[in-house]
Amino acid sequence: MGLTSCWMMVYLFWTSKKDHQTRLKDLHAGPIWLKVGLAVFGVCSLVLDVLKIGKSASLLYCESPIQIVHPAFQALFVVLQTYFLWVSCKDSVQSHMNLTRCGLMLTLTTNLAIWMAAVTDESLHQTPKNASGGHRIVKENIFCVSAGGEANDCVCNTPVCETFQTGYYYLYPFNIEYSLFASAMSYVMWKNVGRVMSQHSTHTHHSFRPQRLFVGLICGLGVLVAGLVVFIVYEINVPSVETKTQALIMYYIFNIVALSLMSVSSLAGTIIFRFDKRNADSHKNHTRNLDVALLIIAALGKYCISYFSIIAIVATSPGYVIDHLNLVYALLMIVQHTLQNIFIIEGLHREPFSDGHSEQHRSVAYIDQNEVYINPAVTNLQGNHSETEHRHSLDKNSNEIVAHPIIRNTRAEWRRKALKEISLFLLISNIIFWIMPAFGARPQFDNEMELKFYKESLWIAIVNIGLPFGIFYRMHSVASLVEVYVIS
Repeated sequence: MGLTSCWMMVYLFWTSKKDHQTRLKDLHAGPIWLKVGLAVFGVCSLVLDVLKIGKSASLLYCESPIQIVHPAFQALFVVLQTYFLWVSCKDSVQSHMNLTRCGLMLTLTTNLAIWMAAVTDESLHQTPKNASGGHRIVKENIFCVSAGGEANDCVCNTPVCETFQTGYYYLYPFNIEYSLFASAMSYVMWKNVGRVMSQHSTHTHHSFRPQRLFVGLICGLGVLVAGLVVFIVYEINVPSVETKTQALIMYYIFNIVALSLMSVSSLAGTIIFRFDKRNADSHKNHTRNLDVALLIIAALGKYCISYFSIIAIVATSPGYVIDHLNLVYALLMIVQHTLQNIFIIEGLHREPFSDGHSEQHRSVAYIDQNEVYINPAVTNLQGNHSETEHRHSLDKNSNEIVAHPIIRNTRAEWRRKALKEISLFLLISNIIFWIMPAFGARPQFDNEMELKFYKESLWIAIVNIGLPFGIFYRMHSVASLVEVYVIS
């Protein structure tokens, strides 16, 4: 973090001395929703670092001073990096390119290292004590190594310390997403080093305005609210042995219904894209290529967990209702990820909708030109009676010609509205599917069937590797669906 911070300060100082107007920009890089997301996750990461410092300060008598120095240094790093990416994410550097590439690759690897550390800490925190204990939050026995190398038992004994410790565990998902957002933006900057942008950019600025959208918004909010209720009830009832089965059944039923609706919506959107007359956007776009690659790679995490769950369920042939629900849930998870990826990729590779009014104006102008050309000829060749008849015929043909663009515009507007409704519904639904696993829902551990089949060590490894990718997939899907909504 220290080396990366030094490089970012040198870069900012160097670019501040350059003429801002002469620097090339990639208009596709760093959209506003990505920068706002980076800033929001950055603020949450700062709160996490403050809570870590408070917790370590409460245990200063038994913890190493590095436990305070590290989060303080990370907070400074987050502030500097957020500013750096906010002002520089669109840059296409044309000088000192090798040095810039090295600095950006250092930034990328630093964020990936922070991400891996946060994922490891979060996974250890959520790991069950034993195969029958579920995943409930473990009050960790922290063993800190003192300066002399002796291990001392260092446990929070005060309410303030426990509040700090509990608080920053719930903020880990935001820190994880911040590191991934920063890594993605650094990668795009690295790809743009030395790249000469075309001056005749066809990029069009659109805004995110959910006007006159009811079905997608209402259904999405319904899934979000129902998911929050199910998640709260699930977290309350799962620790109890008497209510664990009912909580799991409720959780699986909600997921099956929601995933089914999302799968049908994604399939409908893909079909609409197949009948869409818009041309595919073939312009070179590193940001879009990265979005598609991240969607496919991140989906592998849930594919992996679902695949091993299906094998365990089929191999054991259980007769319990909860296991059948788990099987349907795993199958639908694979189907939903696949269909949603197809829908998002199709949407990202489409040109924005053209303005229907301009098309109709061009059609009417074409009719007016015909009138100007035909009417003098009619006047010269025929009498007044023939001219009148021809005018009636021309008016009839004109109405037919005008009708075609109106019909086409109506169909295009219908497709456009349907795509916006679907995008908005999927966007809101993916938020709840990010919230539940990010903030502690672990049915993979609470349902003990997989734990017994694969044994504790193997199944915990599978979940701890695949789940962080699944959490990132949901957040990245939200970002990509915002882009699809804007394009539509």
